[in-house]
Amino acid sequence: MLNEQRSILLFTLFSIHLLQSTTSNPIPSYPCKPPHHSHYSFCDKSLPITTRVNSLISLLTLSDKIQQLSNNASSIPNLGIPPYQWWSESLHGIATNGPGVSFNGTVKSATDFPQVIVSAASFNRSLWFLIGSAVGVEGRSMFNLGQAGLTYWAPNVNIFRDPRWGRGQETPGEDPMLASAYAIQFVRGLQGVQGIKTVFHDHHDHYHDHDDDGLMVSACCKHFTAYDLEKWGEFARYNFNAVVSQQDLEDTYQPPFRGCVQQGKASCLMCSYNEVNGVPACASEDLLGLVRNQWGFEGYITSDCDAVATVFEYQHYAKSPEDTVADVLKAGVDINCGTSLLLHTEAAIEQGMVKEEDLDRALFNLFSVQMRLGLFDGDPRRGKFGKLGPQDVCTTEHKTLALEAARQGIVLLKNDNKFLPLDRNDGASLAIIGPMATTSKLGGGYSGIPCSPKSLYDGLKGYAKTISYAFGCRDVPCDSDDGFAEAIDIAKEADFVVVVAGLDTTLETEDLDRVSLLLPGKQMDLVSHVAAASKRPVILVLTGGGPLDVSFAETNQLIASILWVGYPGEAGGKALAEIIFGEFNPAGRLPMTWYPESFTNVPMNDMRMRADPSRGYPGRTYRFYTGSRVYGFGHGLSYSDFSYKFLSAPSKLSLSRITKGGYRKSLLNKVEKDMSEVDHVHVDELRNCNSLSFLVHISVMNLGDLNGSHVVMLFSKWPKVIQGSPETQLVGFSRLHTISNKSIETSILVDPCEHFSFADEQGKMILPLGHHVLNVGDVEHTVSIEIY
Repeated sequence: MLNEQRSILLFTLFSIHLLQSTTSNPIPSYPCKPPHHSHYSFCDKSLPITTRVNSLISLLTLSDKIQQLSNNASSIPNLGIPPYQWWSESLHGIATNGPGVSFNGTVKSATDFPQVIVSAASFNRSLWFLIGSAVGVEGRSMFNLGQAGLTYWAPNVNIFRDPRWGRGQETPGEDPMLASAYAIQFVRGLQGVQGIKTVFHDHHDHYHDHDDDGLMVSACCKHFTAYDLEKWGEFARYNFNAVVSQQDLEDTYQPPFRGCVQQGKASCLMCSYNEVNGVPACASEDLLGLVRNQWGFEGYITSDCDAVATVFEYQHYAKSPEDTVADVLKAGVDINCGTSLLLHTEAAIEQGMVKEEDLDRALFNLFSVQMRLGLFDGDPRRGKFGKLGPQDVCTTEHKTLALEAARQGIVLLKNDNKFLPLDRNDGASLAIIGPMATTSKLGGGYSGIPCSPKSLYDGLKGYAKTISYAFGCRDVPCDSDDGFAEAIDIAKEADFVVVVAGLDTTLETEDLDRVSLLLPGKQMDLVSHVAAASKRPVILVLTGGGPLDVSFAETNQLIASILWVGYPGEAGGKALAEIIFGEFNPAGRLPMTWYPESFTNVPMNDMRMRADPSRGYPGRTYRFYTGSRVYGFGHGLSYSDFSYKFLSAPSKLSLSRITKGGYRKSLLNKVEKDMSEVDHVHVDELRNCNSLSFLVHISVMNLGDLNGSHVVMLFSKWPKVIQGSPETQLVGFSRLHTISNKSIETSILVDPCEHFSFADEQGKMILPLGHHVLNVGDVEHTVSIEIY
């Protein structure tokens, strides 16, 4: 199993493999090519990047500068600099969405990992890092062949706020701590910084960079910020004004981006289409200034595609295209995916709205990242990653990793009477029903061309003595019951029946939100009819990234087991078969709440996280939602049962020596006059939060007869229900490999200043005093935080 402890060893072996690779493929055009263009100061690798970039900018004309402000940057012939396409995509593998990637060359395909929401369900940091590393290797390999760029606009770390959102599938889910953890690991893996420092140092002593921050490829945190609506009613992402409180910004929407920047060290940030509190995100000096000035972001900021044009054309925030140029450049945007800056920057300068220094600042950020990528170091074949080529794409290792990711992310939602796993040796016949059962397009949005695509049917057919198939519905929208009769017929004959239902990208995707959480069209009828006809209870397999209201199936005794596979990528069929037939013990956990259909009455444009009972507003995500659930955040079954025991954790923490100038007493709930005062401190008033951190040691016992992974999830609850506090909050998680009828220990680091705090109405993080309750499963431990 890929657990936390193995990540360093695996990545080291992985990196050594890269160094041993060789390729004789042609290399694309590059800057600083001898003999005519290698003498410039910006080509001198012995100089600091800052010096090199400033030297390059000093040689550019105004026209040269403007032509660099688009994703499709023009060549600068007199300096020997070829054109560069900034827009490549790699959400869960090298994708076809951006013009920077082409599969019309030596490389015809790339590893298609599970969609992000599925990988997130593994709750496995080392897995996320290894996926990022593999994608980065394939991206750099394709660049070396002239088939891709080096700047990838991934990951998407927006919070999955509303279950209807068509792009929720692209995110790590609804929890800001989980989304941040995913972002950090994926970005580190993708950019390859750790690999350079730990492995490449000894093998490439001739290559050095004074800044010591080279990149395999560049990652981009998107979409900043509070972006989670495509089309709903009169609202569209191009004109939607997300009204967000400082409280919700601070403790829900921003943490994934802060983690991505500060700990992941992402070299790019993408600002989103929407407005935030009346200001387009790409024109917000407050938002983009926060990232650079307070979070310490070092990289380039790109607009989402045509998000600069929308500031004038859709949002009418600026009075003219020239005003728009001034707004976004002064806010901190460095590059426009689109043509607005190309077309209108010169006029904006002539009108005195923009200064050439504004362009120089943008170019400094852009060229700095290109130099960190080695684009101005001459022949890329002599660089750190020069030997990567077609032999490093679709490798056995990468395809095995895609299979492992699918195994780890699939979630067992229901398993009555331990119906699963089936016994492969029984020689049973199997019927597979459903329109998604035979497609090999299982990656979801932002997919590429998979190495070895197989359908769910392909995966299962190797495990059954005989297998039959009926589509049931001709397509996923399922507007007709024409195929029901055939499906019912094969269900009557088979020993076991698997019904594949759910969603595909015709119903949830970029620019397309759902209006219902129910199974599409007549799918529910199909499932129920087949279950009624089958000899034994059926197995329901659900596809799609968004939550579904399958209450009917949860309560139907004729449906024994429910598995969510999401969009499991190219190896999803094999992973599903291994789980159904007991070769792999499922351990995935839902990274998002599954709401009932009644949740669609909640306006999608309401950005509030916290419940407001007086107005019938139930809140959002497991942290604040007060309504009923189909399945909760973190739900996921195994073929084994587990018990927990707290081995060690402090019972009391004292703030006496670490507060700045004492503490403040305030009444947190000013509405409830009879409520007693709650002591708290502001986190920013604590001198050294790290000194409060502690390890929680937990023992996990596998009570079953099967070995398998298990995800330990540690939550915290507040001393009492106080205004604005979450219902509960994820503190940490650990994925372990367990042995049947044996126990294993794990440790989770708790930082009270981060994990026990939440934002007040002014957006300031507060740490309540008193009894904080930690729980894992149904076992609790109380930690009292006091001031003396």
